[in-house]
Amino acid sequence: MIICAKKMDYHLGSPCQLVKNQVMKVNSEKEHASPLCMKALASRGRLDTVSLQMASHPQYLESFLRTQHYILYMDGPLPHHYRHYIAIMAAARHHCSYLVSLHSAQFLRVGGDPLWLQGLEAAPPRLQQLDHINRVLAHQPWLTAHSHIQALLKPGGQCWSLAELVQAVVLLAHCHSLCSFIFGSASETDTAPTLRVPHGTPPGYCLCDAANGNTTLPPTERTPRRRSLDSSCELTCLRERIQKSQEEKERKGDPILHSHTLLHIDAEEEEEEMMCSTDPSRFVTDPDFGYQEFARREEDHFQVFRVQDYSWEDHGFSLVNRLYSDIGHLLDDRFRSVASLPSPHDPDLKRAIWNYIHCIYGIRYDDYDYGEVNQLLERGLKLYIKAVACYPDSTKNPLCPLPLTPLKASEKVHVNLLVMEARLQAELLYALRAITQYMIA
Repeated sequence: MIICAKKMDYHLGSPCQLVKNQVMKVNSEKEHASPLCMKALASRGRLDTVSLQMASHPQYLESFLRTQHYILYMDGPLPHHYRHYIAIMAAARHHCSYLVSLHSAQFLRVGGDPLWLQGLEAAPPRLQQLDHINRVLAHQPWLTAHSHIQALLKPGGQCWSLAELVQAVVLLAHCHSLCSFIFGSASETDTAPTLRVPHGTPPGYCLCDAANGNTTLPPTERTPRRRSLDSSCELTCLRERIQKSQEEKERKGDPILHSHTLLHIDAEEEEEEMMCSTDPSRFVTDPDFGYQEFARREEDHFQVFRVQDYSWEDHGFSLVNRLYSDIGHLLDDRFRSVASLPSPHDPDLKRAIWNYIHCIYGIRYDDYDYGEVNQLLERGLKLYIKAVACYPDSTKNPLCPLPLTPLKASEKVHVNLLVMEARLQAELLYALRAITQYMIA
């Protein structure tokens, strides 16, 4: 448990003071920054770009950071290096270089074996056994069955305990959904969005049609996405400018600040993460396995998941909380936080987005009129939501920018948060239902 006094005096230029200034700067309402947020981020010395995106909704950001910190660093059945390796496996399914590099660095910091980063085949057999459920949850979660759970829990030298498996599943779902948020946020700019049309693209071609499989672009015509959310090029240029400035001060005899400033910590973190930059494909098996239209699938034995039969509130929450202490409360707080975010739009729009995402993952609500989805969500927004939720892979899917204009940056983030949390709950529902079926079999 992290305890941080609400009123603390920080030296000017210290990491804590700089982090606090960042939090207060993005918070237009001048509310006090969360002690947990302050404490958790002070060690890094900055707010990473993902947190800065979420910081326009500070209440949700606190809930998100609390959950992520608990999963990765607090008490749990899995050792810490296992947790970061599982996060690498999850992010690699969507070729999210940002998360793969980030958790590779964290994996080494907590004592992980560098040889494991050579690829999935270099990892212990226990971790390799998670590959199948990782692949299924990431792309076609409705395929998750109690037989998969049974295979992982089968007695033997490499078997998983039920508590370990539940933490692993929560971590996989968390990272898969975070990939969606990162993918969606990468397309956002401060100006009105414009389509990034590759040279030679036929007129009238919609980049989001790739999400529906209607059309594909040759590999040479795909628009490259920036390497990560943190620009190492800008950081390098800034460091060179500061170094020149310090050299000028030395010549003039002016005093030089030698303390560990935010920039220095940023540089060390960036260099370490860049050194751990790893090709995500080395942690991926069966790369052609991906999302398929649930409504158009040929297998008729996969029935629609009806929330009336198995829901988060009545079934998933109690099960996950019993097998992985307190995580149910943290996850539930995330779902409630995103549902309560202020929005200038009709509240029915948020419900339509949430239910639409669950629908494309085969989850249905008997008490909801799905005609509202087509009424409230225009085609461009539906394609965007589907691309972010189901195809958050820049190597395969060039993403359309958010079509609703004009929208404030916080409102764009709001849509991406809804996509992330709805996808997270969908994966958890399928996984926890399979675990329940295993337990009662």
